[in-house]
Amino acid sequence: MNSNNSVALVTGGSRGIGAAVALRLAEDGTDVAITYVNDAEAAAEVVGKVEALGRRAVALRADAGDTAQVANAVGETVRRFGRLDVLVNNAGVGVLGPLAELAPADVERVLAVNVRGVFLTTQAAAAHLGSGGRIITIGSCMTQRVPGPGGTLYAMSKSALTGLTKALARELGGRGITANIVHPGPVDTDMNPAGGPYAGPQAAMTALGRFGAPREVAAVVSFLASEEAAYVTGAEFAVDGGHAA
Repeated sequence: MNSNNSVALVTGGSRGIGAAVALRLAEDGTDVAITYVNDAEAAAEVVGKVEALGRRAVALRADAGDTAQVANAVGETVRRFGRLDVLVNNAGVGVLGPLAELAPADVERVLAVNVRGVFLTTQAAAAHLGSGGRIITIGSCMTQRVPGPGGTLYAMSKSALTGLTKALARELGGRGITANIVHPGPVDTDMNPAGGPYAGPQAAMTALGRFGAPREVAAVVSFLASEEAAYVTGAEFAVDGGHAA
């Protein structure tokens, strides 16, 4: 779909949905930079898989909650590859718990990574994107349906990204840049395994009765990054097995 030698930056691309997105974009013909925070070995493994597909890749250590590191990741991507065509805002953190028990430090960390980090990464990337550029943000099914208590902070942080995406579509549409958001439901990752202790109730909340696979989210990101999606912007895509149905 995207065999045009484009360059993508995928934040939080060392595992889970981010890793699946990086590999799918590489399969589409895209060179990929990924960011990671702690697991350099996992990031190196993703880089190796991308290179095995015949594309260039680099792993950049960058905490999405750190303003300087965010800007450096974008700048280093452009320096290494000479351009930037696709930004996938995937990095995020989740803190769940009763409203009364959420500490100020929890609020600061979640908003720093899930909101401020996404905004600043996008701001830095937008300076390099040309016509045909793509901004794709990973949201959450909890922006559309919060099925129980404990999700106030996380749902708030991800809901902010919907407003950001719609505003970006208006802000950047005149430059031929699109902005869209993908809302995954329960997805089988290291952080939330399909065989985990809370998996049964989560799967039961979906219409399909199962967890999604990271590749199923990556497929939608692939479409949004492609030329076929040139007339799609400011839109929300639920990849949630019917969680919000």
